[in-house]
Amino acid sequence: MTTCDMLSKSDPVIPMPGSKSITHRAVIAASLARGTSVLHRFLECEDTEYTINALRRLGVRIHKEKNRLIVEGRAGSPCERRVQEDIYLGNSGTSFRLLLSVTALCRGAFLLTGAERMCQRPIGPLVSALNQLGVQAACVNQDGRPPVRIHAKGIQGGKAFVSRDQSSQFLSSLLLTAPCAERDVEISVTGRRVSGPYVDMTLHVMDRFGIRVDQNDDREFRVRGGREYKAREFTVQGDASSASYFWAAAAVTGRTVATTNIQPREAWQGDLKFPDILEEMGCSVQKGPDRVTVRGGGLKGIEADMGDLPDMVPTLAAVALFARGKTVIRNAAHLRHKESDRLHALTVEWRRLGGRIQELADGLVIEGEAPLHGVVVDPHNDHRLAMSLAVAGLRIPGLTIRDRDCVGKSFPGFWELWETLLRRWGRC
Repeated sequence: MTTCDMLSKSDPVIPMPGSKSITHRAVIAASLARGTSVLHRFLECEDTEYTINALRRLGVRIHKEKNRLIVEGRAGSPCERRVQEDIYLGNSGTSFRLLLSVTALCRGAFLLTGAERMCQRPIGPLVSALNQLGVQAACVNQDGRPPVRIHAKGIQGGKAFVSRDQSSQFLSSLLLTAPCAERDVEISVTGRRVSGPYVDMTLHVMDRFGIRVDQNDDREFRVRGGREYKAREFTVQGDASSASYFWAAAAVTGRTVATTNIQPREAWQGDLKFPDILEEMGCSVQKGPDRVTVRGGGLKGIEADMGDLPDMVPTLAAVALFARGKTVIRNAAHLRHKESDRLHALTVEWRRLGGRIQELADGLVIEGEAPLHGVVVDPHNDHRLAMSLAVAGLRIPGLTIRDRDCVGKSFPGFWELWETLLRRWGRC
């Protein structure tokens, strides 16, 4: 990692919006706290709107003031009265999984559902774990997928087993609500570890709101029940996932970009490791207290275990197109359960561009420096594919992205900031 200042006055400095993943977790913790919390620099996007609006329907009072979110917590029970609600959560997997356990703390009958793709994504392991803790919940079609019907009367507590090889969000959901259970909660994790840093993020947010979790490695978790989160002021860190597209832009063009509102020394976000991957590929990287700067260099292919950084796979796949040699991406089978089957969608679209790519059961093999050509490409209604295709488009004249507004799911201001970057570089 470079220690001298790489950034010149002419290089672009791009401010990052708040983290989507942290915003979800913080607004839930604040909703379960006693008292009023203020969340600074929260992210406004389609996914976080689903979470905020669902919490409002459950009885939480949430107000927006400029770049602040004011949350009047419900002291562990979102509902003031017994209710019956259908809650639609679009294609926000994070909203659906985290809020399923929150809904269990209420009193009443609920149906949680979502968009067509959401109803193809797994939820069964979380439903099973909640039932082990005394909740009455079931997948309507008995197929381990949404919609889910829940007869809520609180979470009793006890011991539950949950698999995390499809999603770490099952565990995060249980952890966030465990302090509000009637009794202590013990969670035993089965299956291989994926997306581990997102569980660490959940634990960090819980700690900031006054809840400590006892854990034995990453397999056993114990949470004392009958407790309340503490209301507080909380500042949401900048989103490392969103920053990755700008780091990748520097990588593929050989230019320099700095992203601000990023705190690499407070490593709550696993995606902050992505600059290290770019450095391994040949880039220069500089990390400061509130920014990360990347300068592109001669790129070479690498082998990468992406089990903890699944959202970075499309970004890495874009960079790999222009790297010398072969890039092998492994341990990413859980990407098949995202907004699209990302491994398959990447294979289809990269081949459309002329890329040499092989789809594996759990990853991809990309041969760099293939002759590429600009065509109309389809992001498969997947925000991360759209933004990764924008990176590829910096080097492929004529590449046109269909339905590019799907970035609103996580990064509504992406195209505006992208244009800012291109103007500063004099376009590419």
